[in-house]
Amino acid sequence: MMRGRWNALPVERIEMNHQHTPQAFLAGASVDDAVFALRPDYRVMLLAVAHLTPGPSDEASGTLLQEAESVAVVALGSAPPDQLPRVATWRDAYRAFGAKPQRTRNSLEALLRRAPTGLPRVNRLTDIYNAISVLHQIPLGGEDLDRYSGPPRLIRATGSESFDTMADGEVVIEHPEPGEVVWCDDAGVTCRRWNWRQARRTQLSDTTTSALFILDVLDPVTDEELHAATDALVNHLSRIGPHLGIARRLISMAGARDD
Repeated sequence: MMRGRWNALPVERIEMNHQHTPQAFLAGASVDDAVFALRPDYRVMLLAVAHLTPGPSDEASGTLLQEAESVAVVALGSAPPDQLPRVATWRDAYRAFGAKPQRTRNSLEALLRRAPTGLPRVNRLTDIYNAISVLHQIPLGGEDLDRYSGPPRLIRATGSESFDTMADGEVVIEHPEPGEVVWCDDAGVTCRRWNWRQARRTQLSDTTTSALFILDVLDPVTDEELHAATDALVNHLSRIGPHLGIARRLISMAGARDD
């Protein structure tokens, strides 16, 4: 199975079970103290968006991806992605909880490695967030809000949590390693190894109308740069959904606040 949050697969839609506005949904989001103990510099911007206009990849999303590809080629030059400071810091974070970053690359590194030969075209929403991820060099994930069961939580796994994925074309249930940093909800893990691979259950699709976007940052990324990336994402989403319902929440070691 391909790595990164962009590997969307067709999934059956389930009944929306949180029945919350974007603001109420984000109010329950949390990052466990054990994660901040691992990386005190970690911050996450959660962006919940309703009333999106879904659809397959189109000319606008393709143009944005082309821009991201060009910017990535310039940023990389002749150096490998892992030498970029914003990639190297995530490699250090992965090592801190026992992952091998050369085998399980964070989503930003995975995209940067693909950029010179072409970023994937998946669907309109996925294309947009992948492009913003590359343009701002920030790991960024997008998930279907209607497939969530309870609020998003970033924890260090016990190893008993379930993670549904695909292997050899079949749906399989895996479990994270004890101590692994994972995003989860009440039903199980939604993304393994912080920002490595999404669960099948919550992936975006051509029919997604409500989404959760997760922007992960570590030093040297500043809060101002995190806000700029979020603003860029909102701007592009607004072009395909002029009447969006949007809520933001920034969570850091200093606390959480709505933005």
